[in-house]
Parts: sequence; C-alpha cells; structure tokens
Amino acid sequence: MVETTLIVSEATEQQPIQELESVLMNIEGIERALVDTDDGEVKLTYNEETVSQEEIIDKIKQEGFTLKGPNQGGDINA
Repeated sequence: MVETTLIVSEATEQQPIQELESVLMNIEGIERALVDTDDGEVKLTYNEETVSQEEIIDKIKQEGFTLKGPNQGGDINA
C-alpha cells in the first residue's frame, strides 16, 4: 500500500467532498480516502499494483476537480 496526499481546490465544501469521495472510492485499488475540509487536503491509501497515482489524478481531473500543489506540478486545471 502507498499513501499520498493531494490538494483538491473544491474539497472544502460538503457537496464537492461527497462527489470526490464517491469518485475516489469507485476507483479499484483505493483503500481509503480522507478529506480535510479546512484546506482540501485529500489523503489516499491505495494499492500501487492496481492503480497508479497518475491514474488517480487523471480520474479526479476528468470529474472536473482542480488539483493544486507540488505533487501535481503546481495548479492543474481539470
């Protein structure tokens, strides 16, 4: 298992958080997703043999969310 942290701009309000959690938990290989509503920090635990961080990021962006921070190469617009 691998743990990683992503910052999702929209993950500071209840509705987008619920949508994001639904998207993440439907990705095969993600074991856990915790969202910090204060800053949009999303902590993931996933099986790297099943899904890669790049695939997770791509899926988040496909769903219309915006990623921020060094793990995402700065601001990334979906």
